[in-house]
Parts: sequence; C-alpha cells; structure tokens
Amino acid sequence: QVQLVESGGGLVQAGGSLRLSCAPSGRTFNSYAMAWFRQAPGKEREFVAAISWIGGTTYYADSVKGRFTISRDNANNTVYLRMNSLEPEDTAVYYCAANRVALTTPRYDYWGQGTQVTVSS
Repeated sequence: QVQLVESGGGLVQAGGSLRLSCAPSGRTFNSYAMAWFRQAPGKEREFVAAISWIGGTTYYADSVKGRFTISRDNANNTVYLRMNSLEPEDTAVYYCAANRVALTTPRYDYWGQGTQVTVSS
C-alpha cells in the first residue's frame, strides 16, 4: 500500500521556524509532483506549496510566499517544506500530497495522514 508519511510538525513560537518532511513508502514518487496543503479547525483544506517532479518549478499560496520554501530530494525520495517567520495563522494540520501533475487544488491522488503545526503568539 502506498503511503506518504509526514514528520517535523510541532509547537513553535511566532517568528520561529520548522521544517516538515514527507517520505513515501511503498513506491517512489520521483516522477510525481508533490505538494503541501493545510487545514485549520473549521476551515477547508487549502493549498500551501507544490513542486514539479523535476523540481524546477514551484508554486506557493500568496499567504506563504517569501516565508515558506518547498524542495525535494529525489535521491532520498523526500520532499520538504521549510517554514520561516511562522505566524499563529499558520496553525493547522499539514498534509503532503502526490500527483502526476502539480495542482493548486486538492485533487491529488495520494495523501499523507498529516502533521500538526501549532504557532503560539
């Protein structure tokens, strides 16, 4: 069974940083676009960032542009989300996703279970 496993979430103060990791098991996703979404309590899941399978093209939500960086290490089959200057509004469960093409909507074929990020003010 294909799984995406996120890690790196936690509690951080506003202005701090975290790095999320996503490592698939069961197969390689080197030919897939990868993305991060997040969902806060009572809100819909929203797009955060995506990266093409080659890694040369990245996409960001306006709310995180300039603060978050998505990257991938195909040799280690891992995708990362570096989050700087975190704000309380970034508090959410963060999900990793994989798809043949990069999308900014949650129409991805594979999803992880999510990792909680909490930013205290």
